[in-house]
Amino acid sequence: MTIAPLSWTELEKLTDFQIDPINGPTNAQARLRLFGHSESEVRVTLYRDNHAWCPYCQKVWLWLEEKQIPYRIEKVTMFCYGEKEIWYKRKVPSGMLPALELDGRLITESDDILLALERVFGPLGQGMEDPRVLPLRRLERLLFRAWCTWLCYPVVSQQQERRSREQFVEVVNKVEYALASTPGPYFLEEFGTADVIFTPYVERMNASLYYYKGYSLREGNPRLSAWFDAMESRSTYRGTQSDFHTHAHDLPPQMGGCWENGEPQMLVNKHRVDNGPWFGLPDVTYPEPENSRQEALQRVIKHRANMIRVNPADDQLFDEALRCALTFMMTGEVCTPPSGSDPALRYLRDRINVPRDMSIYAAKRLREALETTAALAGDGQGIPIPIKHRRDQDPANFARA
Repeated sequence: MTIAPLSWTELEKLTDFQIDPINGPTNAQARLRLFGHSESEVRVTLYRDNHAWCPYCQKVWLWLEEKQIPYRIEKVTMFCYGEKEIWYKRKVPSGMLPALELDGRLITESDDILLALERVFGPLGQGMEDPRVLPLRRLERLLFRAWCTWLCYPVVSQQQERRSREQFVEVVNKVEYALASTPGPYFLEEFGTADVIFTPYVERMNASLYYYKGYSLREGNPRLSAWFDAMESRSTYRGTQSDFHTHAHDLPPQMGGCWENGEPQMLVNKHRVDNGPWFGLPDVTYPEPENSRQEALQRVIKHRANMIRVNPADDQLFDEALRCALTFMMTGEVCTPPSGSDPALRYLRDRINVPRDMSIYAAKRLREALETTAALAGDGQGIPIPIKHRRDQDPANFARA
């Protein structure tokens, strides 16, 4: 027995989720961060991508949040998902991200940005040029190159694939050794610059290698596992953290391609990331917040008009199907969607972005509800996610939200 879907008015009564984007916890929706200061004290403007996909943007973003430096945020379109804004190209002709204005001076390149911020506001723990941080910065680049060598080139032979894996693991062992050299979980005695530098790409390695290579960075390396756990204890990191599904599909156009090895474990991992179950994946381990469903519902309600508009399905059909999924998510009651709505529900399931749209657990709850509801209608899939670009995620589609 199934029930009828709740109306939007009825659904709105089921969530009171709200955040203070200006002074509350780290969040991807903010356009201004004050940390209790006056807006007149703002000296910094960060230019970052709309989707929170850019790893170099995440590095600067996390640093500013940890230091609680008041700043403004201007969001810019990445090349892979739409046309770069003319006003930004006038400011930064290359169009590259991030960029930062500090007291009216424009700075590009993430390392140069952090160095400039350190000179004005002081370092985060040990600074970029500290003798203890410099070798860790080199190690991070060594790890990055080993990751790219394994992930971003076609598999031409099993011997080559095995060697690329071995080279990556060799560098990971050096990272494990570095982490083991301190009494706590971080790269030095206390959280600091070195951890911020490692965060963006280690997070992306964890996701991409699980999906494309069947290798679980977090589960296979105890020191990195403890480091991830420690990072997730920080609200700053949780506010910038993405999930496996988002990274697995945003990376190919950014990296010039990500190549599967076709091994059995890789195929199992890929199917799970794409189709669920999403709970229990090694992309997050901190306890699920009690209000994750309410967060997901609030975010859908806020953007529902544009979500319905950009979905390939008929508006009325998708509206009803979406309310069925949300009704199930909030009440646990089965709500059968209209016939033919399964591809529409899975189209949305595949395009939830973390943390742009919502936090990691809210996204898992929404994906779960969309997939469970879609399965009641059939096994039809949505339009596949493109791999050469992500213009299906063009932020201009949501400019009116």
